[in-house]
Amino acid sequence: MNIHEYQAKALLKSFGAPVAMGVPILSKGDVDAAIAALPGPLYVVKSQIHAGGRGKGKFKELGPDAKGGVRLARSAEEVKAHVAEMLGNTLVTKQTGDAGKQVNRLYLEDGADIDRELYLSILVDRETGRVSFVVSTEGGMDIEAVAEETPEKIHTIAIDPETGVTEADCAALADALELKGDARTDGDTLFPILYKAFTEKDMSLLEVNPLIVMTNGHLRVLDAKVSFDNNALFRHPDIVELRDTTEEDAKEIEASKYDLAYVALDGNIGCMVNGAGLAMATMDIIKLYGAEPANFLDVGGGATKEKVTAAFKIITADPNVKGILVNIFGGIMRCDIIAEGVVAAVKEVGLKVPLVVRLEGTNVEEGKQIINESGLNVISADDLDDAAKKIVKAVKG
Repeated sequence: MNIHEYQAKALLKSFGAPVAMGVPILSKGDVDAAIAALPGPLYVVKSQIHAGGRGKGKFKELGPDAKGGVRLARSAEEVKAHVAEMLGNTLVTKQTGDAGKQVNRLYLEDGADIDRELYLSILVDRETGRVSFVVSTEGGMDIEAVAEETPEKIHTIAIDPETGVTEADCAALADALELKGDARTDGDTLFPILYKAFTEKDMSLLEVNPLIVMTNGHLRVLDAKVSFDNNALFRHPDIVELRDTTEEDAKEIEASKYDLAYVALDGNIGCMVNGAGLAMATMDIIKLYGAEPANFLDVGGGATKEKVTAAFKIITADPNVKGILVNIFGGIMRCDIIAEGVVAAVKEVGLKVPLVVRLEGTNVEEGKQIINESGLNVISADDLDDAAKKIVKAVKG
């Protein structure tokens, strides 16, 4: 689960991280109060969407010459002008795709005098099996180019979970970021704070880009992107309250109600599979035969008829889906339950696209009988390879 920048900063501030004063703007009626709450005369107006590249983004409605989604303002009047242009309009960035995202929230922040822009993130490093800091002296909007063109400028420092962030870790991070004086002292305090926030709140990513050294020599978290492990949200009801469903795919929201592992993709073949590994393999073989999956969907091992029905409805609700592949290997999951769910869903919502079903494992004969006696126009498959060929052929006509 992702949260907005202003929410992330409030969370990090509660742990003791240095952030600027700021006020969220949820409607144009909030502008005057937000301006009055900050000292000025320099303000920053920031679009709040779940996507990066906001500063270089463009608003669809304003034309190619308009300013981006993060703007400086040197007066109250300029703040109001920016808010009027940004709030409610569609911001397109490298991460949103051409459709962009509507800006429903803004963040008005006190300006900062910047000497240097640095990059810092914390994530779970799969290579070491530890939480690691990733840092670079080359912070700012072009960090992706740094990773591609000069990867030697990016440093990864793994943290021992038994000790947490040690003095030696702080020294290594400070050296990698070339911190001196007050900034180095600030780092000794900040690095453990960020690690504590990451681990205690079950984050999957904490990105500060940029982390700045101000002209007074001190560090400040100038931007913050935070994602949480969905599987741990039951432990953090305070975090769940921060969820902004307007930033999420409607199909993914519906799937979460039934505890389905669903991710919307850009293809046209809907997939319903049990098991994450088998779901990945199904998507891979669809691509192998020249088509693209429309989703990742793992119904899990303990799915009920109702859960399978809901999953099928979510797939068919996607207008991009031109064919559906049901691929079930029944170990814990029973093939007859899948068959009952598919039949129930089709009878309720109809079937307007080709459907290929491959069943194998527990109660497979019962499952096939349910499908065969349903009267549905279903293409049966013997194995995964056969299923993939058949659905790709059916979709391509």
